[in-house]
Amino acid sequence: MSSGSGADSAPAPTTHETLAEAPAAGARKSSMFSSLKVRNYRLFFMGQVVSNIGTWMQRIAQDWLVLGLTGSATAVGVTTALQFLPMLLFGLYGGVLVDRLPKRRTLLFTQSAMALTGIALAVLTLSGHVQVWHVYVAAFAVGLATVLDNPARQTFVSEMVGPDQLQNAVSLNSANFQSARLVGPAVAGVMITGVGTGWAFLFNGLSFVAPLAGLLLMRSRDLHAVHRAPRGKGQLREGLHYVAGRPDLIWTIVLVGFVSTFGFNFPVYLSAFADDVFHAGAGSYSLFNTLMAVGSLAGALLAARRGTARMRVLVAGAVAFGTMEIVASMAPSLWLFALLMAPIGMFGMTVNVTANSSVQMSTDPAMRGRVMALYMMVFMGGAPIGAPIAGWITDAYGVRAGLAAGGAVSAAVAVTIGLVLARMGNLRLSVGWHRGHPSVRFVPRENRELAAVA
Repeated sequence: MSSGSGADSAPAPTTHETLAEAPAAGARKSSMFSSLKVRNYRLFFMGQVVSNIGTWMQRIAQDWLVLGLTGSATAVGVTTALQFLPMLLFGLYGGVLVDRLPKRRTLLFTQSAMALTGIALAVLTLSGHVQVWHVYVAAFAVGLATVLDNPARQTFVSEMVGPDQLQNAVSLNSANFQSARLVGPAVAGVMITGVGTGWAFLFNGLSFVAPLAGLLLMRSRDLHAVHRAPRGKGQLREGLHYVAGRPDLIWTIVLVGFVSTFGFNFPVYLSAFADDVFHAGAGSYSLFNTLMAVGSLAGALLAARRGTARMRVLVAGAVAFGTMEIVASMAPSLWLFALLMAPIGMFGMTVNVTANSSVQMSTDPAMRGRVMALYMMVFMGGAPIGAPIAGWITDAYGVRAGLAAGGAVSAAVAVTIGLVLARMGNLRLSVGWHRGHPSVRFVPRENRELAAVA
């Protein structure tokens, strides 16, 4: 399909193309901030800068309020679970609806709903009438809005920038979120200490004015129009069948699922390292998270500059991520462990951005909402499964064993998937030198000349 200034999506890459050197359609070397030249995306990006800071502030304020109301860490966990539960229950159906609905109008609705939730919590808290069940209801309401908002926001990026800038825009979205992760909790801490949690909720509610204004100011004629899926029966089954027939999508989603389930359990690992291993307290836990956010931000910006989304980058990033976790598990000192958080964050973000953009670029626009809903459900749904497993390993064998096991699973699955795809594409591993640098590449088995050049 084509629309606007170019094709709306890249053609489905073959296994040969995703692992070997063939370029992805529409993928070209770009500057780090090239997608910001697109007016509609620039409006979207600026709105998200403000909104993401508010989101991080509400996360901190919400947990602090529940802890203050109940004195129970379990209640905090229930709040988090309620916010993720709708995505696990209804995520795929949300993808079906997103494929049918206009993305811009859908986002206007979901962002407004989340704004009202924040303002309602602010009113209840500032008036002194808030109870824990109010927070539970608000968390579940935000989760319901996310069922539509997440796939709509993910897929709307391609409508704003087109296929040529998709990787760059997805990377900048991640950089945006990680930047807010550095600012939002710090601002929330100051605000909660100074004036109370209610004002943090109010800031979050009002912060949605920025993305709503950005959506309203966009020029419809500049959007890359897509053909929406017509209303019909069996569309959820159709989406699952579509993914089942695409090995490149299946293996990408499987890899992300394993990494997110077993490798991304940092709340369990980092708190245990700070408290049980280094006996350093909450300050070190905050330091670990900050350095990981810095690494994640760097990884997102490097992905924005790379301008391509290849399976070999995804596999290599996951192997490096798992390996760095194993190395960190053996770190003898607090400062060495803390420094390793930056590369772990960078490689983790490489996996996230590369997988996200490659899935979007190789999916038919009419199926993109359903595919991205499945992708996000697997990515976000890993935490409720992986966290208890990580906690059990940590309690039984120690946190060093837990972190090493998570890294080993991530690296092993990445290597296995890389070898499976190489075999399917009749490729082999070539190790050599390219332009004076070490080169590790998959090349066609029948083309020995490529290996000699590499």
